[in-house]
Amino acid sequence: MNDYNSIIPLLQGVPLFRELNEEEHKAIIDNITMMYYPAQYRIFSKGDVGDALYIIKTGSAKVFDEQGEIAVLKPSEFFGEMALFKDLPRNASVETLEETEVVILKKEDFFKLIASDENIGRLLSEEYFLRESENKQRAEGGAA
Repeated sequence: MNDYNSIIPLLQGVPLFRELNEEEHKAIIDNITMMYYPAQYRIFSKGDVGDALYIIKTGSAKVFDEQGEIAVLKPSEFFGEMALFKDLPRNASVETLEETEVVILKKEDFFKLIASDENIGRLLSEEYFLRESENKQRAEGGAA
């Protein structure tokens, strides 16, 4: 059973879930899994099939590709969200920098959530399009 009291504040800190109410957060928590990874663990590699969103609860991870480091992610930051919306391979690799605990929402569970709650689907879709736009700007060398 997931601990609502420790995970709700984590979800509230994630832009993707910030606008959801407590009941919607609980619905998400009922559909997540927690994973612990050791330091220098490759969570996924560029080109892998994307099937989940990850939120860092504790620890840190780096996002990188063949050009080098793209970002260092800390608690409440998330990655892999594009996999929830598109069937595209991962566009970067992610590796832990230290022991790291992550919350994982699998694509299949995500679709169950948005099918059961229209508001969750609408809010998450809006956030996805915002992130996609930001990623395109970054890729084109525009403002972050």
